[in-house]
Amino acid sequence: MEVVVAAPQLKAVGLSCVHAHTVSIFPSSTSLSKSKYALQIRQPLRSPKQNVFIINDDNNNDKTDTSKPMEMAIKTTTTPNKKRGSSRCTSSDILRLMDGLGLPIPYDMYASLIQECTLTADSARAMELHARITPRLELPLPLLNRLLLMHVSCGLFDTARHLFEQMFRKDILTWATMIVAYASNEDYHEAVTLFVKMQSQSQFNFFELPTWLIVCVLKACLYTMDMELGKQLHGSLLKLGIANDFFLNSFLIEFYGKFKCLEGADFVFNQLPRHNTLTWTARIISSCREEHFHDVFTYFREMGRAGIKKNKFTFSSVLKACGGIHDHGHCGRQVHANAIKLGLDTDTFVQCGLIDMYGRSGLLPDAKLVFEMNGDNKRNTACLNAMVTGYMRNGFYIEAVKFLYQIKAAGVQPPESLLNQLRLACGSNATESKI
Repeated sequence: MEVVVAAPQLKAVGLSCVHAHTVSIFPSSTSLSKSKYALQIRQPLRSPKQNVFIINDDNNNDKTDTSKPMEMAIKTTTTPNKKRGSSRCTSSDILRLMDGLGLPIPYDMYASLIQECTLTADSARAMELHARITPRLELPLPLLNRLLLMHVSCGLFDTARHLFEQMFRKDILTWATMIVAYASNEDYHEAVTLFVKMQSQSQFNFFELPTWLIVCVLKACLYTMDMELGKQLHGSLLKLGIANDFFLNSFLIEFYGKFKCLEGADFVFNQLPRHNTLTWTARIISSCREEHFHDVFTYFREMGRAGIKKNKFTFSSVLKACGGIHDHGHCGRQVHANAIKLGLDTDTFVQCGLIDMYGRSGLLPDAKLVFEMNGDNKRNTACLNAMVTGYMRNGFYIEAVKFLYQIKAAGVQPPESLLNQLRLACGSNATESKI
């Protein structure tokens, strides 16, 4: 599985992190932060031999070009610890060779070895490198940051935290590595605690914080139900005039929406000088979550009049709202026509929403027609569930059973959970034996 999130990019440093919950997907602009750190994040694996958490510091110095956009890629990667072929030297081989020749090992070589160990998530080599490097005095901060990330990538969080606490000097990359690592491994309380500690030391201001790090902290606030900290963070951004980033604001709209604070979501949306697909879709999703279905349809039409491009997530939420309006599919048909016009009616995600909408509106022939448009829908659990649920919602249990027979005759085995749902709804042992 791979999810890519765009965020403002800085050239020299890349931090990689993966979050198991994902989330939401946002593109970005570069207007928020003038930070000299650009990071690309990939989730650390919980097992030292499987998950990878990567930061690439290409220049290995503190000077960074902030003029280019950044991508924050969120991925889940499995990297097994396979033994290298005999033709390839390992870090241990290189260290023994240098020792045998009596040659000093420069920092650049250590940096390369650390990077390789980070990529392979080899915990044994990580500890070997740690033992070789840490006794040396006055290590440069970029090398310590690489060492810190290596431990995180290998799942050695206790060692990473110990090194973090022993570092006399820390920069944003140092703090960010630990904050994102804890958040990626679902220790959101510790992620929030570290962020508060970083701010209390007054070493950095909000101008230095990259957008993706602020979003990471806001996400941790969601999981810890700490709305107050999120509001304080938003207030500080507004006070400094650096809250006009699309990536950040789309998440702020989602943040307030998940706390059922639509006033806050509307405030964020309305204070933006202009809007894009992300901000409109975030607003629609938040309103749909609170079952303000008529508002959702209104926003959808306004989005179209503004000439903003719609995506499958936009249609999914709007179709859900149309199913809840109960107008016999009038709004839903308009949305369906718009999806056809934009060429999104063939998207499985949109088709699932259409099947559900028509089922909720009692228009089962239309739902069946959409289902049969794409042969892959027969193997899509969500589409199958939407179709069967539509039959049951309208009391057509026999039709639901016949539909499942057709699916099984086509060589597709419906999920057991769906069969159990139908058996429970029918409430008949005879029906149970038939399906």
